Amino acid sequence: METNLSLQTQLYPKVTAAGAYYAISGTQQNPSRTLLHGILKATDPEPVSEASLLKWSGSDNYESAINLLYRLQRLEFLYGEETPTVIAQDNLENRLPELLAQLSDTNKALIADDNGLYYACAGFHHESAEEIAALAGEVARLSEQHALLIKNNLNINQNSWAVCDPAGRSELAFFPMYLGENKLILVIGGTPQLQNDNFVELVQVLYRRYG
Repeated sequence: METNLSLQTQLYPKVTAAGAYYAISGTQQNPSRTLLHGILKATDPEPVSEASLLKWSGSDNYESAINLLYRLQRLEFLYGEETPTVIAQDNLENRLPELLAQLSDTNKALIADDNGLYYACAGFHHESAEEIAALAGEVARLSEQHALLIKNNLNINQNSWAVCDPAGRSELAFFPMYLGENKLILVIGGTPQLQNDNFVELVQVLYRRYG
């Protein structure tokens, strides 16, 4: 059956913070993640068209691709904008600390790998950052070790961890991020602020380097 959906070809796709988080929060590949990955990895703004949609989705079935696009719009994982968002071409090492600082209400955050080495930091002293990165590596291993318990037995579909105060507010949170074959951990001190465009931009610049 043919789809009744049609593209507005003058619009540029914009991934929301929720869409960016979904894209990098798991290893299981599916059509939704493939399409989000394709848009996030794009280095030059490109309006939505049949050709670009098939390219981003990695599909040769236009009907399937446009229905997937519509589904992601309904989930508020992306939307169309008339003017494309242009990501600054700054050196990645110079850009990351500024972006990281905007992801916490205390301006403290860092990115580490699963071996316990940190790549970029904002707000933490170097010595603390080294120890926190090592802790992040341990948290990542602990999360993988108990993944079946958390997902299958407890039906928890999140893989982030946090140190919380008695009221349940996060004081130090660990968010695994999967970019292609690479796994990074976003560590945030204080209350995470992942609901804005700074997080989307962080994911995009990381994709350019590691995705």
